[in-house]
Amino acid sequence: MATAHKGVGMDRCLIVANKTLMSEELLKAVLAKRDERPCRFHLVIPATHPWGAWSHGSVRAMAKERLAEGIAHFAEYGITCDGDIGDHNPVRAVTDLLAHDGDFDEIIVSTLPVGPSAWIHEDVPARLRRMVHVPVTHVITASQRHAAAV
Repeated sequence: MATAHKGVGMDRCLIVANKTLMSEELLKAVLAKRDERPCRFHLVIPATHPWGAWSHGSVRAMAKERLAEGIAHFAEYGITCDGDIGDHNPVRAVTDLLAHDGDFDEIIVSTLPVGPSAWIHEDVPARLRRMVHVPVTHVITASQRHAAAV
């Protein structure tokens, strides 16, 4: 899938995360991918609606802050990435991004463990595997200790 956006021999990897953005498991997966081959990373944060009262503006502001935190977090480990805020539905966030910038070579989806994970309950990793034509890696955070209350 070579495009004008990619450098020679440089893969593009899409990271889809929200509550598990700062987890050790996701960081290890991204570091392993970076060490495996030259790769550029792009982060998409679904604009998740919190429990209770919310407005479109507050949701976007929270997601924008989360995106900046994620980019800074990865930068601390020498991982350069850029990113976007996506639809609150993670599958739509990915498909919207692919429709407008569809040259990713892999997608990493980071979720909470089976019990508390809405994304696993909604079958997000499997749905993405059926919808996209690139490998989808599912990273499960072992505990909620690094999960933000988003």
